[in-house]
Amino acid sequence: MRFLGLDYGAKRWGLSYGDELGLALPLPAAIAAEASARLAHVAREITTRKITDLVVGYPYNMDGTAGPKAREVDAFIAELERRFKLPVHRSDERLTSHQAEADMRAKSSKRGRTPAARRAARATGEVDSRAATLILQDYLDTQNGPALLPPMP
Repeated sequence: MRFLGLDYGAKRWGLSYGDELGLALPLPAAIAAEASARLAHVAREITTRKITDLVVGYPYNMDGTAGPKAREVDAFIAELERRFKLPVHRSDERLTSHQAEADMRAKSSKRGRTPAARRAARATGEVDSRAATLILQDYLDTQNGPALLPPMP
């Protein structure tokens, strides 16, 4: 199986890739101004990587209920299902964007990245794709358990 993880946003969609090895990796985000161009970007990834399943971050509220943003994501999922005819799985995305930003801030401070460089990373969708990676990794872990390496001899 080959999975494409998606972190939906009004302006950018973060993307990630994972397969039966159980490891999610970030991909370039779909950042075009028009949704149709972002869908074309997703279509290219599906074709190029021979994707079999989509995993979309689902915005549950902290109390576990689905709020207004969830209805927007439901419409997005319906469009993905209609257009690509692939199974779409929802994965809890609570706090994934915050975690992705925190991870990037920690790495940036070690590398000496400026606040401007961090803003640029958000504009390019890097944060969104890192969030998509967290979403997909969580899904993969719950399906198969985390990928484990054999013990060292």
